[in-house]
Amino acid sequence: MKQINLKIYGRVQGVNFRYFIFERAKEIGLTGWVKNEDDGSVLILAEGSEESLKKLIEYCQSGPQFATIDRVEVKWKKTTSGFDDFVIKY
Repeated sequence: MKQINLKIYGRVQGVNFRYFIFERAKEIGLTGWVKNEDDGSVLILAEGSEESLKKLIEYCQSGPQFATIDRVEVKWKKTTSGFDDFVIKY
């Protein structure tokens, strides 16, 4: 089990990006959360297998139909196993 912190920049708010990530994370068995940031980016903290986390990074690089991804920052961390589910934070 590993953990990643992702920050996605571009046109990622108001285009269903959080819900897109929420659905994909649930499908691939990740736990953690996704939320909008005040600077217009989206922040994700996710835990799971390295393979599933790499797949999540791929999803972040493409995004939903109306998103435009400028940059994805990835920070790998040690897992905390502090999450039971994947949620959207408001």
